[in-house]
Amino acid sequence: MSADHDPARRPDYALRRASLRSLLVENRVDALLVTDLINIRYLTGFTGSNAALLVYAWDSSEDRTLISTDGRYLTQVGVQVPDLRAEINRACARRVIEIAGEWQTGRVAFESHVVTVDQHRGLAALGTGLDLVPVSGLVEQLRMVKDDYEVDCLRAACAAADAALAALLERGGLRAGRTERQVARDLEWLMFEHGAEAVAFETIVAAGANSAVPHHRPTDAVLATGDFVKLDFGAVSQGYHSDMTRTFVLGVATDWHREVYDLVSAAQRAGREALAPGVSTAAVDAASRKVIEAAGHGDRFLHGLGHGVGLQIHEAPGIAKTGTGTLLDGVAVTVEPGVYFPGRGGVRIEDTLVVRQGGPELLTHTSKDLTVVD
Repeated sequence: MSADHDPARRPDYALRRASLRSLLVENRVDALLVTDLINIRYLTGFTGSNAALLVYAWDSSEDRTLISTDGRYLTQVGVQVPDLRAEINRACARRVIEIAGEWQTGRVAFESHVVTVDQHRGLAALGTGLDLVPVSGLVEQLRMVKDDYEVDCLRAACAAADAALAALLERGGLRAGRTERQVARDLEWLMFEHGAEAVAFETIVAAGANSAVPHHRPTDAVLATGDFVKLDFGAVSQGYHSDMTRTFVLGVATDWHREVYDLVSAAQRAGREALAPGVSTAAVDAASRKVIEAAGHGDRFLHGLGHGVGLQIHEAPGIAKTGTGTLLDGVAVTVEPGVYFPGRGGVRIEDTLVVRQGGPELLTHTSKDLTVVD
């Protein structure tokens, strides 16, 4: 039985919905139609592929909160969401809105970043008399700050990735003569062997000149002595994702390898040390970026410094030059500067961390020292 369904470890979904109600009151709506499946999982624990959720704004309205799914998930919804009324109907959002209309709910918000124009047109055509109000990112706002259960899941996902990489190196799986695809498949299987329920995203293995491509997809390119080899990968535990990048050198490290690696290492350390509640996301990016710019390679840092991570591999907040807002205690983020030399190679170093008072909690523990693999 997974931790989502273990009563001893079950998150307090009712408390999460109560937190959402405060945001609904602020937005002057009577209820929210939730159709994003990740948000439904966050608010209820339901993991099926078809669902809609109606959450009311009133403090005393938990008895009216309801979930709808189709007949494939009749048993599953009863196990995962025993505390809410379940409506079994293939057209989940339509059924929820019909009920809201019968209850004369008034102003019902919908997730405008999820609902398509055609879907909205269909709901409006039901003639329920409801005022359908677009809102964006309310549940995602709650999801930024992780509770203890979520951090435990993130720790487990990071531990699986750490263990898999250690096993890959111990077994000689990273060596000259192997292909990027072979290394990627081995690393993914090792994550499963060490407790992952899934891989967080398509594993990146980028060798030689390919390591200068930030999101290179593994090919049949053969690893060679003198290559930088960049591994960007993650595991999933109870729906929560880890994200880690380590860059190795095969055979022998030259002065150039060490110079580039040391620069990215210093920038990554500066970004980690800048993480604190109340600090703007743009300021965190700047702390890391200025290290690379001072070395004359600012134009070779091609992406933002990091992103939130949780039930999705990329969540709010974004940590970039254009980032908005400030960090809060308990936000899980990545810090991943990179410097890339097209046609030659590149380095990225990435950790997953939780923002804390007194300094961030590091969740990915594989050494960040330059490692030369024979």
